[in-house]
Amino acid sequence: MQNRLHQNYLSKLAKNGKLSRREFMQGMLATGATIATASSVWSTEVLAMSPKKGGNFRMAIGGGATSDVLDPATFFESYMQTLGYGLRNCLTQLSNEDVLVPELAESWETNDDASVWTFKLRQGVEFHNAKTFDADDAIASINHHRGEDTSSAAKAILAPITDIKKLDANTIEITLSEGNVGFPALLTDYHVPMMPVIDGKLDTNSGIGTGPYTLKSFEPGVRAKLERNPNYWKEGAGHFDSIELLSVIDIPARTNSLLTGEVDAVDRLDLKTLSRLEKAPGISIKETSGSQYYAFPMQINLEPFTNLDVRMALKYGINRQETLDKLLYGHGYIGNDHPIGKSYQYYAELPQREYDPDKAKFHLEKAGLSSLDVTINVADAAFAGAIDTAVLYAESLKAAGINLKVVREPNDGYWNDVYKVEPWVATYWNPRATEDMMFSTAFSAGAPWNECNWENPRFNEILKLARTEKDDNLRREMYTEMQQLIADDNGYVVPVFANYVFGTSDKIGHDRMAASWDLDGVRCLERWWFA
Repeated sequence: MQNRLHQNYLSKLAKNGKLSRREFMQGMLATGATIATASSVWSTEVLAMSPKKGGNFRMAIGGGATSDVLDPATFFESYMQTLGYGLRNCLTQLSNEDVLVPELAESWETNDDASVWTFKLRQGVEFHNAKTFDADDAIASINHHRGEDTSSAAKAILAPITDIKKLDANTIEITLSEGNVGFPALLTDYHVPMMPVIDGKLDTNSGIGTGPYTLKSFEPGVRAKLERNPNYWKEGAGHFDSIELLSVIDIPARTNSLLTGEVDAVDRLDLKTLSRLEKAPGISIKETSGSQYYAFPMQINLEPFTNLDVRMALKYGINRQETLDKLLYGHGYIGNDHPIGKSYQYYAELPQREYDPDKAKFHLEKAGLSSLDVTINVADAAFAGAIDTAVLYAESLKAAGINLKVVREPNDGYWNDVYKVEPWVATYWNPRATEDMMFSTAFSAGAPWNECNWENPRFNEILKLARTEKDDNLRREMYTEMQQLIADDNGYVVPVFANYVFGTSDKIGHDRMAASWDLDGVRCLERWWFA
């Protein structure tokens, strides 16, 4: 009886995409099932959820703005990321098992010091306009993010590129200023998809790509409509006939749209009402755990955050366990004021910074202050519950003599008018493919998303050294030190890492879901189907 219950549980996990076939078979055999029985269950129960073509998929996402454009260099949050991966492909990608695999690059190799990389491009792939993808498109798509004039968010991660050569129509050679053993992973970035060169100029704004869907219409901050690309080069992907991607920032409205059947899926559910959704007929709650984090970054070139002791007082003044319990209801784990979570290869088990009002007072006194009045500007657009979290934070800071004024900003326009404008704000980040990619994007000197305007010479020195270090133990030491430097010197307060919790109709089918990003690695449009 117990074995049968466990087998049913394994079947349920596999149906929800949380077990691969290999993991399912191993689990079934461990319960005493024969290979024949396990294979039969996989075929009759799990593969009943096999991909099928057809249907109009509607999704509401808690992002999007009227200022959005289709140039991927400008993409910032989940709405445009999801749309972007629906329209275009990159040279490399993270699979649904969070493993680096080829996409439009069929293969790659490098020299001894990892400073020259040769990419063989996939042949016979067509853009939506029937143009064949080739080396010219790949070079122009990468160069779009390089140079002094670009404002691309990918500029920092591609800055080490010194030259790109076309070796033939389907081969490119990329030379770096210094070796980087993890370079192919950088090309998974959603800012760097492949776009076509038309009449000698890269087409960045039409939405034309090689992806599973073509763009029918786009109303920024409202909706996008897509149709299946009949010539998509990937087998077993891009199943819906059409898609309507809605921008619905308001959490109750987004949730209600799922409950009433107006949409088939929504992201970023309100954890406070999760129990109600779990009981609702026809609704399936999905959850994956990766390294998404919520943070309160301070611009350390602005007062009062120029003082390290003020920053440390604010870091000791937040009750992380309370945040985990009351914001995430346990759907995540405690943060430690740096961006590297447990899913990263070189995650470091640093001593946990605890809530300690006395230490906060100590650092405040070191800064020459007996009390502190400070303001934080937040909106729930940053993350679900950001305002409530800031209010909790304000309460915990009172014991240290710190008065935190919480300014509640409107969701609409938050990312343009408040984020990186006001001295102290709320933000969230999805993980990147590697530690180097995360650090280069948001923490290295001059990085476009360096939210704290932080420049630490030691950090930048090690960051460069780690890229060429092939000894795994030495690389781990370097990345550990970089995590410690951010925690101790940067203006980052990272209270929690949040699981991805989203909802779908129970008619949605999928394979194992990636945990690298929300919504199946932000590849839901390509990977999901109607069962």
